[in-house]
Amino acid sequence: MDEVVKIVNDIKGGKIKPIYFLMGEEPYYIDKLSDFIEQHVLSEEEKGFNQTVLYGRDVSVEDIIATCKRYPMMAERQVVIVKEAQDLTKTIDKFESYAENPMPTTVLVICYKYKTLDKRKKVTKQFDKNGLVYESKKLYENQIGEWIKRVLQGKNYAIEPKAAAMLVEFLGTDLSKINNELEKLQIILPKGSTITAKHIEDNIGFSKDYNVFELRKAIGDKNQLKAYQIAQYFADNPKDNPMVVTTSLVFSFFVNLLQYHGLKDKNPKNVAAALKVNPYFLKDYDIALKNYPMKKVSAVVAKLRDIDVKSKGVGANSLSNHDLLKEMLVSVFN
Repeated sequence: MDEVVKIVNDIKGGKIKPIYFLMGEEPYYIDKLSDFIEQHVLSEEEKGFNQTVLYGRDVSVEDIIATCKRYPMMAERQVVIVKEAQDLTKTIDKFESYAENPMPTTVLVICYKYKTLDKRKKVTKQFDKNGLVYESKKLYENQIGEWIKRVLQGKNYAIEPKAAAMLVEFLGTDLSKINNELEKLQIILPKGSTITAKHIEDNIGFSKDYNVFELRKAIGDKNQLKAYQIAQYFADNPKDNPMVVTTSLVFSFFVNLLQYHGLKDKNPKNVAAALKVNPYFLKDYDIALKNYPMKKVSAVVAKLRDIDVKSKGVGANSLSNHDLLKEMLVSVFN
């Protein structure tokens, strides 16, 4: 995130590179940088003749280079943005000659999502030497909560730990999805607000009481009544609570618990890093660690694998979600 801020500030200060090669597994910052360049490098009057957006699936590297070699019209520079450039993977090396000697009046932005180029390749080195190579790395689950907090702080908002945890629990590590939901909340909440679990439930649709996060907590606490209540809610609302997702998240909980049992260093920071979980969830793992010995956790993991197969319709066509959820909880608690 700090690197992104520096790139943005450099552009604002007039330090504009002729090439921006934006690559990596996390598309969020690639889109943000590309959008910023698209919106701010040229004035509105200049964009009509001097800003071109191309898509990798529709053009060749030769087409892109030809566009880059044009001179701007009534402007200091032109901007050429190539979106979905990962579709040009097989021919990306053809940029070598252009990258060696890029047009000083062209700003070429290449958005190479979900993958990276080997930094030892000649073309990558040329991009870096005469332009800028930025790698957008995927964040681990235990890093997302802090990312949410920082993004909101920059916009004069705060968020409760449980609310942040709920977003991560239901949206995973997809920063774009999380940001979209945060922007919805910012529309309805005044600046200076603290986003709560109630805000998440009321405006995004996640129940703060009946969700996989609470199911895992009830299982970890060995609160059978609460766990069966949530399971019944899931069975009554299958579209909002797919069995495959429920099984997967409960399975990951017990796999992490098994790993936790095996850790020699149980310092909270080490545990959060090793399990790649939000530190907010550690107290739930601490309780579950006492309630489920390693032998029991191993047995549950094996049983959950079997239920996961059944939830996908293999060998269990006659079993309903309710039956599968009941089978899962029986195997956990007995």
